[in-house]
Amino acid sequence: MSQDERDSFEYLWEYTARANQLPPPGDWRIWMMLAGRGFGKTRSGAEWVRMIADSQPVARIALVSSSLAEARAVMVEGESGLLAIYRPDHRPHFEPSLNRLRFQNGAQAQLFSAAEPEGLRGPQHSHAWCDEIGKWPLAHERATRCWDNLLLGLRLGDDPRIAVTTTPRAVPLVRRLVAQSEAGEEVMITRGSTHDNAGRLPERFLQAIASEFGETQLARQEIDGELLEDIEGALWTRTLLEQARERAAYPIAARIVVAVDPPASAGGDECGIIVAGLGPDGIGRVLADCSVSGAAPGEWARKVAEAAREWEADRVVAEANQGGAMVDSVLRAADQALPVKLVHASRGKIARAEPVAALYEAGRVRHVGMFPRLEDQLCGMLVGGTYAGPGRSPDRADALVWALTELMLGKAARPSVTAL
Repeated sequence: MSQDERDSFEYLWEYTARANQLPPPGDWRIWMMLAGRGFGKTRSGAEWVRMIADSQPVARIALVSSSLAEARAVMVEGESGLLAIYRPDHRPHFEPSLNRLRFQNGAQAQLFSAAEPEGLRGPQHSHAWCDEIGKWPLAHERATRCWDNLLLGLRLGDDPRIAVTTTPRAVPLVRRLVAQSEAGEEVMITRGSTHDNAGRLPERFLQAIASEFGETQLARQEIDGELLEDIEGALWTRTLLEQARERAAYPIAARIVVAVDPPASAGGDECGIIVAGLGPDGIGRVLADCSVSGAAPGEWARKVAEAAREWEADRVVAEANQGGAMVDSVLRAADQALPVKLVHASRGKIARAEPVAALYEAGRVRHVGMFPRLEDQLCGMLVGGTYAGPGRSPDRADALVWALTELMLGKAARPSVTAL
């Protein structure tokens, strides 16, 4: 081999890719890679674009992400993006001011934001790479409007195609493509798990995701690449929670509470500990899930005190049905200065949850991050008073209900309260 050939060898994707990272054979129109985090989806999408651009000088390719910033940071300039997968002397020229890449043979790729669906109304393309459609904005149906405008503009060339790379999330667009695939409508799906790429991932990353997601249902989504189905009659759905995901900077909370759902017995059930804040924009935000399992009263009380200090909470709200005096004394022992308010439940957990679920439906609550165990419990709370989620009781979800009730619901809607 010549020196030039040796220099090029490490950039030959066909020699380094796994079989499930390569485009499927057949006459497909849309190829969706539905896989867990760290699977190698971005590299697969970028390599597919490179294959198209290198073989078709007249190609006009749309690169669509949830925002222009993400399109640039991930699809173009990222570690597995289009600039990184080319030899330095063969890289396309990126024009940031025009959001455009020009390949050396004349092919072009244009960046688009799913937050601006009208930007895809008019431009024509021969191909498109859509990244993380599960994260595309859901408000005002932006994701589906963006997709539809893209399809209408995909009319150049003899064989227009789209590659989609995404973690599976139960949002309308992902469900739509899965349904089309099941109906045989020229949509091919490649599925995969984070563990498929374990040999190329840092051990610390694998340990972190195992710790973060554990045995939760969200682990099946974020790691195993499984599209989770909602339970019929659930107060919260996966789609609703994805709509509530905070993806941008948010204002400092005007008021913060730590809510506690104490376990019924020492060392028994979980102790739900949720931190939430109310912003000056009137939006309630779930900031942290500090819940603990199998902890003695002194342990979970210290965890509450730590959360209150860390988040500079204005109040600690604790359910007192299981021995109010004990709850108060345990919390006081952990920190005498804790601003504790005991709340007494006159209705069951599900009945208390319904007005809080309505806040989510109204778009008045956001989750700052992902809270796998909490969200699994929320999706297991059913209309009618039953619980079909993990564990014996939705302790984390109940703590969330207390927190948002304290922050956002009027006195008439609140349970009876004893201030201490």
